[in-house]
Amino acid sequence: MNMINTTPALQETDQLRADIYALLATLLRNAPETELLAWLASLEPDQDEDTPMARAWSTLALTARHSKPQQLDNEYHHLFIGVGRGELMPFACWYLTGSLMEKPLVLLREDLKRLGFERQPSVKEPEDHIAALCEVMSLLITNGHGYATQHQFWQQHLASWANRFFSDVQTADNAVFYTAAGLLGNAFMQQEDNWFIQLSPAVRENGQQQ
Repeated sequence: MNMINTTPALQETDQLRADIYALLATLLRNAPETELLAWLASLEPDQDEDTPMARAWSTLALTARHSKPQQLDNEYHHLFIGVGRGELMPFACWYLTGSLMEKPLVLLREDLKRLGFERQPSVKEPEDHIAALCEVMSLLITNGHGYATQHQFWQQHLASWANRFFSDVQTADNAVFYTAAGLLGNAFMQQEDNWFIQLSPAVRENGQQQ
């Protein structure tokens, strides 16, 4: 996705949210390359913190340490591309209607146009690919869209199906490294749900980041 905007200063929590969305987008767009895999393997989460997110980070780091780029290329191909189709279909329409290119994609494109996003020419997948939606959420945060806009987009285009997708990733026959990525996705979607619930109505609805 492309969007031209100035980037305001973000509080640490919002920057972390944007970074996690961007990481999920990267992992779900392509298999991680050597540099990203090394960074994931170097993570050292706080061992005293027993939360779903902390456990997900620990699992992802451990899995990355035992993974090789070529192995992950093959895993990604079997999961999401395949011959004809992969084991999983990472598209909102598929999870919401059982088919591709249906009404949820039409509504998404309307929202993306209204928000000023356009698909990059090099991207061939429809905009309801999970990676694209995570990328949009990251850009909404970093480009200063308030919590009201973030919550509306998340509620409309991710909340209704992303957890099912990430759960399917964890149990997929071809998933090894991506089992950990699915665990992170599930934990983060739950964290986002809690995040929006805990915002006061005034903060959430006036669209201001605090």
